[in-house]
Amino acid sequence: MPAPVSTCQLCQRDTRLEFHHLIPRKVHRRAWFAKRYSRDDMHQRGIWLCRLCHRFVHRHFDEVTLGRDYATLDRLLADPGVQRHLQWAGRQRPGKR
Repeated sequence: MPAPVSTCQLCQRDTRLEFHHLIPRKVHRRAWFAKRYSRDDMHQRGIWLCRLCHRFVHRHFDEVTLGRDYATLDRLLADPGVQRHLQWAGRQRPGKR
């Protein structure tokens, strides 16, 4: 998918975005995910994040945890670690890192 310049769905900064699969592609073949989600749902379920937020999410959570516990934007936003990151990211200049 092309990288649009718009607002990050986590930190709300206007910058270049990357598509984040809420159910990571690495776990799509696992039985737990295959029973609960269709193949199309797993591929299409995602949000647009800036690079800072995308890197943070993948460093803070492993793929299985992301897919099982944080498969929606609301669940990500409810996490205290994500909230700390958002406070920090909101002070950064767009386009940095």
